[in-house]
Amino acid sequence: MYTMDYETLLTLQGYLKFFLILIVFIVFYSYAYSMYKRDKNGTKNYEKYTDLVHNDLIESTPFEEQTKEKKNKEQGETV
Repeated sequence: MYTMDYETLLTLQGYLKFFLILIVFIVFYSYAYSMYKRDKNGTKNYEKYTDLVHNDLIESTPFEEQTKEKKNKEQGETV
């Protein structure tokens, strides 16, 4: 059986940390870019979501209309 010495373990740990941080960095920035792209295309308006934090009363009107399919899916029914 092969036993690793301490230096090899530290080197392996360094490489694993580097690649893990690189993967997290790529995932985070790709998500941030997709949000930016959707906001610029007009697909999604994130300003409405930030306003929701300030206007969260039970009497306030929803800012997005739900489709019938989405309502049925949330209730667990089939169309």
